[in-house]
Amino acid sequence: MAAGFLLVLITIVILSSSTHALTRGSSLLVENKDDQLILSPNALFTAGFHQVGQNAYVFAVWYTSPITLVWMANRDAPVNGHSSKLSLSKDGNLVLIDAGQYIIWSTQTQSKSSSLQLKLHNSGNLVLQQEDQQILWQSFDHPTDTLLPNQPLTRNTQLVSSRSSSNCSSGFYKLFFDNDSILRLLYSSPETTSLYWPDPRVRTYSIGRFQYIDKRRATLDSYGQFNSTDGFSFVSADFGAPRFRMMRLDTDGNVRVYSLVRGGSMMKWEIQGQAITEICRIDGACGPNSLCSYTRDSGRKCSCLHGFKMVNSQDWSYGCEPEFQMCKNSSDCDFIVLEYAEFYGYDISFHPNTSLDACKKDCLQDKTCRGFNFAWKADGGYYFCFLKSSLRNGYQMGVYGTMYIKLPKRLVSSFNGIGQSSLSCPVVTPPNPLIRSYEKRNDTKPLGFMLATGCVIGLIEITCIVFFWYRSSKTSRQNYIPASTGFRKFTYRELKQASRNFSEEIGRGGASVVYKARLKDKRIAAIKKLKNNNNEQGEDEFQAEISSIGRMNHMNLIQTWGYCAQGKHRLVVYEYMENGSLANNLVALDWAARLNIVTGTAKGLAYLHEECLEWILHCDVKPHNILLDANYNPKVADFGLSKRSDRGIGDGDQWNFSMMRGTRGYMAPEWVLNLPITSKVDVYSYGVVILELITGRSPGDGNLINWVRDQTQTQTQTQCWLEGIIDPSIKASAEYDDAMMMMMMENVVRIALQCTEEDSEARPTMSQVLNMLQLHT
Repeated sequence: MAAGFLLVLITIVILSSSTHALTRGSSLLVENKDDQLILSPNALFTAGFHQVGQNAYVFAVWYTSPITLVWMANRDAPVNGHSSKLSLSKDGNLVLIDAGQYIIWSTQTQSKSSSLQLKLHNSGNLVLQQEDQQILWQSFDHPTDTLLPNQPLTRNTQLVSSRSSSNCSSGFYKLFFDNDSILRLLYSSPETTSLYWPDPRVRTYSIGRFQYIDKRRATLDSYGQFNSTDGFSFVSADFGAPRFRMMRLDTDGNVRVYSLVRGGSMMKWEIQGQAITEICRIDGACGPNSLCSYTRDSGRKCSCLHGFKMVNSQDWSYGCEPEFQMCKNSSDCDFIVLEYAEFYGYDISFHPNTSLDACKKDCLQDKTCRGFNFAWKADGGYYFCFLKSSLRNGYQMGVYGTMYIKLPKRLVSSFNGIGQSSLSCPVVTPPNPLIRSYEKRNDTKPLGFMLATGCVIGLIEITCIVFFWYRSSKTSRQNYIPASTGFRKFTYRELKQASRNFSEEIGRGGASVVYKARLKDKRIAAIKKLKNNNNEQGEDEFQAEISSIGRMNHMNLIQTWGYCAQGKHRLVVYEYMENGSLANNLVALDWAARLNIVTGTAKGLAYLHEECLEWILHCDVKPHNILLDANYNPKVADFGLSKRSDRGIGDGDQWNFSMMRGTRGYMAPEWVLNLPITSKVDVYSYGVVILELITGRSPGDGNLINWVRDQTQTQTQTQCWLEGIIDPSIKASAEYDDAMMMMMMENVVRIALQCTEEDSEARPTMSQVLNMLQLHT
């Protein structure tokens, strides 16, 4: 398996247009992030700009497939998506410049060597080196949250977790060598700091750790064994297997070792070991005033204590805050009881050989006391209690002892034995957009005067445009907003004349007919005329189409030139596509054309989902809605069923729909099963289209997806199962027996099957699909 995977990667190296080095005086531009990449010689690792938020990019190193970040230069200061670049200056300094103005990050190196280069080694180490392999700087000396095989963790380095799965900035957890030479895990939030691994209640020598060692070094080797100079070591569950690995300090504060293994038709990361098995014992797991519990079936859960509410509904690290005023007098308070619970740390005092009533009295009389832990000390033969000043690190895992929480009596009487606001952990925090203002340079008074004058003139023009637009829009039943330059409103008479009274029909759908026309400026257009159903749904589809596609400009999206909304007439005017729809050309296409359509369609959908001004769900991806120009370049069309959203909604976020949308055979299971609708429904439809394009079989011919999946699993050799599914017209081509072509087809089929997984979370995003296609074809 590993050898086959490496063969694919080596092939990628041959085909890739990416470079293997950055030389003196050259730069990588964020606008060219998909093309300007640095690959390791074995293509296992890639370095380049990676998007981490809205208009926010980091320069990073990642595993090529599946894309997994392992190092970031500027995780806490993302750069702008325009005019930012990584440059190797002539003085030997590697600098990251934000928006062409500010140096965000640099290696602070100097060299006059003409051989100076930035290279990415097969180990994943990004290295700035000169002649004789002399290293001036390397990423292995500056890890973020991940250790790669044979990358050392030393007294001068540390791992810092990411803030969340969707926010790669520095989080609250650190793995480092302490001053006593012990490898430790630290929780460090803005409010508090605490060590939690190894267990601070246990003496280090009793668990085989050795303090005050001269050397401080820890590494994970390529076989899955981890060794630290303080005596801590372990081997992964798959120790010895030849796999790609990494050790990561995850966002929940646990250190885990991962191995890259094949899962069905795709490669995925599997956990092969972790430092902490009782994950509720990780400090800060649920934030203050909350309780962490864990079961094998449901995983980790966080709950606010009775009388408390979540501070931030999107992030448990903020914990919970009281919904009550603290008691002014001890007579106003009482205690609720939490069996088998503990809140570790933040003790005011320790009371040995005492009674429960005495502990209650002491806590009631101390205004700083928030509760106490009461338990039996078996080896001493007495009861004891710890009074707490803060309710942090709470967990309920069958531990010995009882927790008493001080609350107003009115809340004590309403306590039913459980907490509030229980949610599974961790909760993903949405990524924050990059918001940064830039000062203007070289300002002069004349320029300021010109700018002010231009603004006044522009304001007058805008006022006039708005006034005349408002007057003209009254003729329509509803107001339609011109969406972009060149996008205009036509009269019905203009379009009737341009289409010669709608005489040349070139397409037809359930709710519309498409006609060919020649506009006054000689452009050939396609006019889609909605049928006069006089119903709300037809009007909604029309508004969806002009408000969606009119705002976009992408080479793989149909270009809309205008619309007509006059009386009962609703028409959309867009560019004419010489070769019609993909549905009408399936048989005539060779493999090169099909591969171009696969990639181009992915680019168009990725733009809709993640890059345009308002993110859009198409909701009806199928061959009839993919049009082909004179050169068979694809353009996604027909946005009558699309759904818009403000930028910022993620691939995992839900969209609200009042009814099912799409075409039978191409619709994702979520529509039928009434599951949350995300952008993954378009990914599913895209996968079906690709399978149809490769096999020549319609999804209406039976269960196309399961048929292809069965073929890939029952046949052991690629050649065999490809023979069974490939469209006969492709087999007839002269290039069919080419080994490179066969490998490309296999990769495309496997990507399509991944897109059509029943579980939406198992599907990639369209941008991930595009990355896989560009790497593997």
